[in-house]
Amino acid sequence: MSPTPIRVAALYRFTRFNDPHSVQPALLAVCEAQGIKGTLLLAREGINGTIAGSPPGLERVLAHIRALPGCADLDVKFSDAPAMPFGRLKIRVKREIVTMGEPDIDPVLSAGHYVDPQDWNALIADPDTLVIDTRNDYEVAIGTFAGATNPATPSFRDFPQWFRDHREALLAGKKKVAMFCTGGIRCEKSTAFLRAEGVEEVYHLKGGILKYLEQVSEEQSLWQGECFVFDERVSLGHGLAQGTHTRCQPCGRPYPAGSACPVCAR
Repeated sequence: MSPTPIRVAALYRFTRFNDPHSVQPALLAVCEAQGIKGTLLLAREGINGTIAGSPPGLERVLAHIRALPGCADLDVKFSDAPAMPFGRLKIRVKREIVTMGEPDIDPVLSAGHYVDPQDWNALIADPDTLVIDTRNDYEVAIGTFAGATNPATPSFRDFPQWFRDHREALLAGKKKVAMFCTGGIRCEKSTAFLRAEGVEEVYHLKGGILKYLEQVSEEQSLWQGECFVFDERVSLGHGLAQGTHTRCQPCGRPYPAGSACPVCAR
């Protein structure tokens, strides 16, 4: 008998949970009943995480999440894994589902304009567009879009100050700003942040890099390298195929399999 296939779901939804602690017990119960592993974060601003399991089990959990307040249009990116990419299940209540440290930012009300993967190439090839990779420095190091600006920030919490420090130089001669991240959630917050800072024409890649790699052929792609993911697969390539990177156990940084970690080998 062939092993049960493992489906991976990266998901998020900005919505209003008045009491995220009250959401936790039932969500934990349905995940445990279906043998789901991974991490889900709950906060007053919504839900975020990546989980994995059998396709039927995953669908039962997603149905439960979609029934939560404001989650009917839950954003989900699917991929497959040859084995379970998580060691355990964690469901945590946090202050934010993705930490930016800007409490007045509300992606529900003020996120930027979505751009479908099929339209992304034309937007970022436009010389009037500033393209920003909103991910952490170690993620950008293994892959990004051609010509994208790398903030070189170790944490998403550092993004607001980086933008404020470099705003004048970044926006010089640019009419539009296009931002991207792994699955879309950091873009929701970063575009809302830029709009709060007075930048009007702000766009972000719908579904993030994962949706782009799934839907845009390698021949037409402007993506270079691989996309870091927060599970034991470490990285994915075009068509969401397993990547060629591994993760350093001491520092957690990704690096090409068969080589030495560039951080710990120093």
